[in-house]
Amino acid sequence: MRALQLSDPFSFEGVDEMFKSMFRPVRFEMVAPTPNIKLEVSENDDAFHVKAEVPGARKEDIKVNLDGDMVSISAETKQQKEEKKNGKVLKSEFHYGATNRSFSLGTGIDGSKAKAHYENGVLELTLPKKPSAQSTTIAIQ
Repeated sequence: MRALQLSDPFSFEGVDEMFKSMFRPVRFEMVAPTPNIKLEVSENDDAFHVKAEVPGARKEDIKVNLDGDMVSISAETKQQKEEKKNGKVLKSEFHYGATNRSFSLGTGIDGSKAKAHYENGVLELTLPKKPSAQSTTIAIQ
């Protein structure tokens, strides 16, 4: 015959283990996020005008690729901080990241006439539209 065991629903058995696991040290490291490229695109009859925010990047680290009606912007960011005291380095931090953005304009772009300018974290592109083939009607003889 088996013995019955009484259980007290208000006992604190196992609660101490639960609290021990809650207060274990946790290490969080703050990593600077790679910035997203934000865009503003406008157009007129002749060209598209694109403004892209690329903060923290140098102009040498930005690449723009045009393929038909697709535009791809990619950038690498490099940040380095160094703390010195009495000529000795106390702390040195660095961050490298890459970001990119691609989008379609729906109309071909004339890459030979495209222009780009980068200043104060803003990339400005002028992308002339490629003349499309005119529709014609052919007379049948």
